[in-house]
Amino acid sequence: MTSLQDNLFKTLSDPTRRAIFERLCREGEQTVGALTLHAGVSQPAVSKHLALLRQAGLVRDRHEGRQTHYRADLTALGPLVDWAREMAGFWEARFDDLEDLLKRMDQ
Repeated sequence: MTSLQDNLFKTLSDPTRRAIFERLCREGEQTVGALTLHAGVSQPAVSKHLALLRQAGLVRDRHEGRQTHYRADLTALGPLVDWAREMAGFWEARFDDLEDLLKRMDQ
């Protein structure tokens, strides 16, 4: 696993941070204030979570006047999608091997 993948997993491992990211994925661009309403944590905590998401490349920000708007950047999930595909192929091969073994045992 690459350090990029490690960083993405680490960043998304926090439930609050993951919930903020999921909300941006589902509902689109939002301000810190809007995200704070549903986060269950303080505005400074949401800002810290957003900073970590931004550092990992998972969110982008846009300034408009005094407000910062955040949106999810789904392209950042590419390394995790690649890893999941690789692991799916690994396990499919293992299950095929197990199925072959069980068939031989039944004969």
